[in-house]
Amino acid sequence: MIRLDYAELVQRVGWGEEFQFYYENEEYWISINKEGYYLTRGKDSYTQSFSTAEELFRRGQVEGKIIFEIWDLIEI
Repeated sequence: MIRLDYAELVQRVGWGEEFQFYYENEEYWISINKEGYYLTRGKDSYTQSFSTAEELFRRGQVEGKIIFEIWDLIEI
């Protein structure tokens, strides 16, 4: 398991890196294409889309919480 600090994750997503992570044994993806940034839940492909990485981290939700709120419980 890789352990990043939250600021490093935000920075690396801003650079264009994509990440898979798990929260409460559920798979999620942060992905990027020319249209924007996406937060997707693996089991049903529910996807939230954002125009910037900053918006994804400010507004994207996992089980009703932003990533920062659950950061210590996330496995990358």
